[in-house]
Amino acid sequence: MMRIIQSFYHFECRVFQEINSHFDKKIINLFFRTITGIGGAWFISVTTLLLIIFTSGATRLTAVSSAASLALSHIPVQVVKKLFPRKRPYLLFETTKILPNPLKDHSFPSGHTTAVFSVIVPFVILNPVLAAVLIPLGICVGISRIYLGLHYPSDVIAGGTLGAFFGSLCFYFLS
Repeated sequence: MMRIIQSFYHFECRVFQEINSHFDKKIINLFFRTITGIGGAWFISVTTLLLIIFTSGATRLTAVSSAASLALSHIPVQVVKKLFPRKRPYLLFETTKILPNPLKDHSFPSGHTTAVFSVIVPFVILNPVLAAVLIPLGICVGISRIYLGLHYPSDVIAGGTLGAFFGSLCFYFLS
């Protein structure tokens, strides 16, 4: 079992390093530096609040579900970060390319990815056609976290799973 875990870790380290190795490409860098903000607390909270204020009916209920999911999903994120204090990859790999002043808390799971999936999943459930735009957007936010040297792929997968779970749960209980 330990051998499987080590193999997976080495595989995800290679994936991380391959994604992060493109950091110096200006267009890709601009894209991922921009898209990562969508999963940030300020942008996602304000967007959700604006949807609650300026929409009505099923859309407003879905925005309320998204807001509840966003709030609730970050409780397990913080608990898991304390229980599994995984160092961010840029702290372990000297060749990692990062922006100035990177996050210093633990990396597992990705809070940005959790946030974006917790907010988009209720809207995808409400209107499945939106999946064509929202799911790739969420995936891009997750990849941006790897690209920026802040998370391993498993951090992003765990964050996306947590966000999708809470998004689904809140949608079905509140909408």
